[in-house]
Amino acid sequence: MNSRNQAIMKLIITLQFAAVVLCGYAQPSADIILERIDRNLSSENRIFESSMTIHGRRNSRTITSKSYAVGDKRSFTEYLSPPREEGTKMLKLEEQLWIYSPSTDRTIQISGHMLRQSVMGSDLSYEDMMDDRKLTETYDATVTGSEELEGRKTWVLELTAKVDDLAYASRKLWVDTERYIPLKEELFAKSGKLLKRSVMSDVVQIEGRWFPRTIFYRDMLKQGSEGTEFRITDIRFNSDIPEYLFSKAALKQ
Repeated sequence: MNSRNQAIMKLIITLQFAAVVLCGYAQPSADIILERIDRNLSSENRIFESSMTIHGRRNSRTITSKSYAVGDKRSFTEYLSPPREEGTKMLKLEEQLWIYSPSTDRTIQISGHMLRQSVMGSDLSYEDMMDDRKLTETYDATVTGSEELEGRKTWVLELTAKVDDLAYASRKLWVDTERYIPLKEELFAKSGKLLKRSVMSDVVQIEGRWFPRTIFYRDMLKQGSEGTEFRITDIRFNSDIPEYLFSKAALKQ
């Protein structure tokens, strides 16, 4: 092989190698990104303990709870502290939500416009607490760019609702390019008005998945609020959960 042919072969090999490298670092499609997010955040079931700190202009208060969830259809939460909230329980079955109050020994169903109300004065609504469906099932997505956020490279995704029963018509996500976890999210009404913003942090690897232990929520329309910090203090995936928890009778036990 003469020198000219050798040079051509070297160039071809170099280009092939470069193509392999570029493919390895190429931006995946929006659908693949959503699938990877769902793989991290969704599970067959989970048990977790959490604290929710509601920040006001003058003071803050913290509420702790323990929750059990199976898929995105059934969940049971018991509030543990402070004494004023201790013993309050929430049960979600499919699209229905009940709350038991020990102070009145009554169970009420939350439905319709009441689902948009704040949970215990926080920046989260009952709709936020209830809707745990996968992003791939509820939104179409496109990648609109990339940004650096708190020292992490992210892809910026625009999500548009593809089902009718969602609280937010569109969303904007900043997704960690290595861990496939949203680090920031903005939620919008049909009019395009920004309704809520959240920032995820303290991302750790648990049972082979990346998961944010802390989420700071801000209701952009809520007066007097300085935001709500939701922190998961303990979480276990795919554990055995007693079936009796998912019944109205369990609310008064």
